[in-house]
Amino acid sequence: MKLMIASDLHGSALYTGELLSAFAREGADRLLLLGDILYHGPRNDLPEGYAPKEVIAQLSVMRERIFCVRGNCDTEVDQMVLPFPILADYAVIPVGARLIYATHGHVYHTKSLPPLQPGDILLHGHTHIPAWEPFGQGNLYCNPGSVSIPKEGSRRSYLLLEDAVLRWCTLSGEEYHRETL
Repeated sequence: MKLMIASDLHGSALYTGELLSAFAREGADRLLLLGDILYHGPRNDLPEGYAPKEVIAQLSVMRERIFCVRGNCDTEVDQMVLPFPILADYAVIPVGARLIYATHGHVYHTKSLPPLQPGDILLHGHTHIPAWEPFGQGNLYCNPGSVSIPKEGSRRSYLLLEDAVLRWCTLSGEEYHRETL
């Protein structure tokens, strides 16, 4: 299975459309969203193409192929309008002998770790800054950055996981980094 991982759509129909085009181009099977799906929150400016109702429609078409974790901007009201679950705080994904602990990043992050074991991977969004950083005892922290509101001069990006290979790509498909887990 080929899994696309993205975060922080923040209600941008424009960039959600570009993400879904990348999903099709990459031939991904499932889409893991790391939270902050519909709203921009008080700390962020409105993203270009802000239209949460359009994002609902765009994502609803592929509801069977999406799973999510809850971001700090996601609420029970969002769950009422989205046809797939978004309120889980985390997801655990086995990859070979390692586990990926996928969360949004506002509760668990490198300074407040979930129950990781040596070699496990912490995957989160929230900061809007892409990251690929080893830490701990063979652990890895990955952040796909933000699809709609990238920060610190970063580009819009996502991750792809297939056959224990993790790829980090820009929204246009350019590969930043690749590693076999």
